[in-house]
Amino acid sequence: MQWTNQLAGQLNWSGDISNREEKQRVADQVAGKVKDKDVIGIGSGSTAFLALQAIAERVNEEGLDVKGIPTSKEAEINCAVLGLATTTLIDSRPDWGFDGADEVDGDRRLIKGRGGAMLREKLVMASAEKTYILADKSKMVERLGEKFAVPIEVDARAIHLVETGLGNLSSVKRVEMRMAEKKDGPVITEGGNIILDVTFEDIPADAESTLKAMPGVVETGLFIGYPVEILTV
Repeated sequence: MQWTNQLAGQLNWSGDISNREEKQRVADQVAGKVKDKDVIGIGSGSTAFLALQAIAERVNEEGLDVKGIPTSKEAEINCAVLGLATTTLIDSRPDWGFDGADEVDGDRRLIKGRGGAMLREKLVMASAEKTYILADKSKMVERLGEKFAVPIEVDARAIHLVETGLGNLSSVKRVEMRMAEKKDGPVITEGGNIILDVTFEDIPADAESTLKAMPGVVETGLFIGYPVEILTV
């Protein structure tokens, strides 16, 4: 039996999609890579949202046997609405994946995490042989951290400890707790933690390992050294 209520058939996305035509072309590129029996990491972001719809359309039209591993609750719900079967990293390893990014530099280093799903995204990306990063030209930067702060996912018990540690780093300019817009208090991540948005003067090569070494840091929005291919137009 299927749910027949309104939300059961409603895709979840908040707000308008900027540069939609450009993003749709990238999304269609990804959909063209799907093969029968694929297990695909399903990322987040506006371009990934369009790609998921294009993939589901191919799967339904061609009767492909494809499963997705969503990296967020949003992606998980949208897979259900679109009728795309899902699995988990416990049951399957992704053949490949796709995801969005907040920033991409010339060395294919990324900043991600505006959706608060850094941990799940990184687990899926690290498990896949390749992840296609869907980025319109607005996401390309000469210097990582040029436009966005680096999100750091932190156990709430450690916010003061982590902020103190960040204050000891000469490259850190500002630390802010990310506050929610439609609930009281901070944004809660997919893993039930809070986010500190950290603005750097510049991001050192060892920044990720330095941050992850701090007690209380669960994950960071720095995605460096992963097997990614940038798809842009």
